[in-house]
Amino acid sequence: MFTGIVEELGEITAVETLDDACRFRLRGPVVTEGARHGDSIAVNGVCLTVVDHEGDEFTADVMAETLDRSSLGVLAVGSRVNLERPTAVGARLGGHIVQGHVDGTGEILDRKPSEHWEIVKVSLPGHLARYVVEKGSITVDGISLTVVDAGPDFFTVSLIPTTLALTTLGLKQPGDPVNLEVDVIAKYVERLLGTQGGTR
Repeated sequence: MFTGIVEELGEITAVETLDDACRFRLRGPVVTEGARHGDSIAVNGVCLTVVDHEGDEFTADVMAETLDRSSLGVLAVGSRVNLERPTAVGARLGGHIVQGHVDGTGEILDRKPSEHWEIVKVSLPGHLARYVVEKGSITVDGISLTVVDAGPDFFTVSLIPTTLALTTLGLKQPGDPVNLEVDVIAKYVERLLGTQGGTR
């Protein structure tokens, strides 16, 4: 489990394209400290498994299912990525419960800077709209954020200078894709109540 508190901005150093998958090599001095084969690291909000680790770099395989459901397929050598290790039992839950299981992708629609923060508007796939509520939590590229406004096909978030400086959302421009993970609690509640999109 992750919390959506990005530990560092990493970088893609190599991409190997396979028939139905790809292999990334990523640089991240913080998240590779003490890393071992089989460990999990979230890359732009996608939980990946460490295959190999050497120095401040690690390798992870990405299967076709993940490439289809996330924006990882657009990454190339030099791309910056948000990195986070799983939270330790007993540690503070600084963001919210994040599984690293991407529900879909959105697109940066607009950015409105102000003196001390920036409002970013993101497109929202229709099948995810019912899980996104004003002042609720959403994960964007692995970052735990609070929803400012929620529409039928978009939402907005307000970004503080720290988020802009230390995550990929300081670099993303209109048209760029982002990974989205909605609050898992909402999905479980829907399933338990036997509802789907407001119908029983």
